[in-house]
This record gives sequence, structure tokens and C-alpha cells, in this order.
Amino acid sequence: MEIAEIQALLGASQPAFRARQIYSALYKQKIKGLADASNLPKELRGELAQIELGLPEAENYFDSADGTRRYLLRLRDGRTVETVLMPEQDRSTVCISTQVGCPVDCKFCLTALMGLERSLTAGEIIGQVLHVASAHGLSPQDARLNVVMMGMGEPLLNLENVLKASRILLDPNGVGMSPRRITVSTSGIIPKIAEFAKEPLRPKLAISLNASTEEQRRELMPITRKYHLKDLMAACRAYPLRPWEKLTFEYVLLKGVNDTEADARRVARLVANINCKVNVIALNPGPGIPFQTPDPEHVEAFQSIVRRTVPCFLRKPRGLDIYAACGQLKRTTTAGEFPILN
Repeated sequence: MEIAEIQALLGASQPAFRARQIYSALYKQKIKGLADASNLPKELRGELAQIELGLPEAENYFDSADGTRRYLLRLRDGRTVETVLMPEQDRSTVCISTQVGCPVDCKFCLTALMGLERSLTAGEIIGQVLHVASAHGLSPQDARLNVVMMGMGEPLLNLENVLKASRILLDPNGVGMSPRRITVSTSGIIPKIAEFAKEPLRPKLAISLNASTEEQRRELMPITRKYHLKDLMAACRAYPLRPWEKLTFEYVLLKGVNDTEADARRVARLVANINCKVNVIALNPGPGIPFQTPDPEHVEAFQSIVRRTVPCFLRKPRGLDIYAACGQLKRTTTAGEFPILN
């Protein structure tokens, strides 16, 4: 809830500042229950104590050899979503979900095999950040903590709740994160990109490109049949970037499919006139995915060609051994389902 909604819940019997106190206790102090809201009078805490906050609970978690932790978080209706913490020496990144499953059906992604169960509420989106921050002693206000909405789901198909969650995450009186530290990733829902752009306070935007031609992208990402590549690139060129901001393009490399030098040259031409960077991701494998990871020399050659035009980075896979890497989130729960790594 935002402040106005909390005020409506309290009713006219409470002064307006009580809603601000509760808002602060929820998102700044990260309380587990309203009985713990020490900034409220004891009598009011007692009245509110029976209200459940609806924070997700850890049903299970898996630790990778590289320090990554993948959480299976249980929601109030019993459904589960995945949230991944990727700690590094100089920063930590929390990858959160926006839907239970995903409707977009990208052919290289394990989450697509689930289909869509439902969208998450704004509280369930924020709750993932609060859970991980609490469990690991992290402060969302810290400039070394990043949040990426790149887990299960297509964020722009749940835009209302994503925007509401973002407002609370970015509110200095709420969770208090910087817009430079939150990224929303989309497969390219063009009308929603324009809607997202109108928000005065919003996270950064990343576009999953993954192909260098319309035909190739239709095969890999069926959403392209509705939102064509040329129209997506026009939307990206029109996107209003802030002075400090670059648009991010993500490109998953599939062996013998979209990883050639010709593909790299076409990608460079597609993004040439956009203030952007490209993140290259070598496919993270999984059962039921009919593609292979390209050889390192192909990855390096692709990156080298794109880098002549725009900044291009190779995203290092994290949590491969526990199915926590990009495109692997499918609620895998038994060690027998995890990949065997050489």
C-alpha cells in the first residue's frame, strides 16, 4: 500500500500522519508485523497487530558454488516464485520476479515452459526485495545494492503493479532506492514501453533483443509476430533517456542460430543511433531447451564486432549449478534436476 491507501484503511479516526508512520515502518524499518511498529502508540499497535503484511516466506533455497543463492518464495495463495541474490565484492544484485511463470514463450527460456499462472501484486514484488535484504543484512538504500526485474515473468504485462512497486522502492520516504539501481527488462511490449516512459520516477529499461532480423526473432520470440522488430527499434529510438542513462539491450547467444559475425554486424547497425549498451549472454542450458551454448571464441567475436559501435559487455553467468542463471528459473527443486557442469 501507498500512503493514501494506508490512510483509507485507518479511516477518519486516525490523523493523517499515522499513515506516514506506518509507511515508514513497513518500508524503511522493514518490520515483520505491525505490532513491531515502534513509532506507533501501543494501543494502535494492538489494534493493527492482527493485520497480516503478506510478506513472502522462503519455502526453500539453493546455494551455488559461486555464492549465488536462489530462493523459492511462497506467496499467500501457496504459489511460489523465484528470487535470486548475486553477491559480488563491490555490490550485490537481487533478481526479482513480476509474474508466476511467463506468457511470452521465448524458445530459449525455461520459465516459458511454465506458462503464466498469474501476475504478482505490487506488495509481492516489493516483498522479494525486503525478504532478501532482511535475510542478508542488506540495505536497499545502499548504492551497492541493485534490483533487476529479470526473473520470472514479463514486467510490462504487469505494468500497473510494476509501476506501483517501483514508486515505493524509489520513494525516499519508502524503501529509498535510486532509479540508477533498478532495471526493468522487457521482451518488447511496444505500447507499454511508451506508457512506462511517461512515468516521472521510473527504473532503467532493458530490452531483450536476442535476434538480428525479424524472421529470426519471430522464431525465437513469438511476441515479435505482434510487435515487429522495426517497430520495437523505433520505440527504442524514441524512448526518452535521462541525462545519466543508457538503454540496455540484452542478447542471448544461441550456438549456430544467432551468434554469427553477420548477426553481430546487423545488431550493431540496429542499435547504432541509440545511446545504449549491449549485454551479451551465452545461453544458460536447461532440459527442454532445443539450443546449445556457443563456443567461447564465437562469443568473443560477436562481442568484439558489436563493441566497435556501442559498449558491449559479456554477462558472466551466476548460479548455473543451481538453475539460478538468466533463463533458467523454473522452480527446480531437486538436485537431480540441476545441470551437470564440466
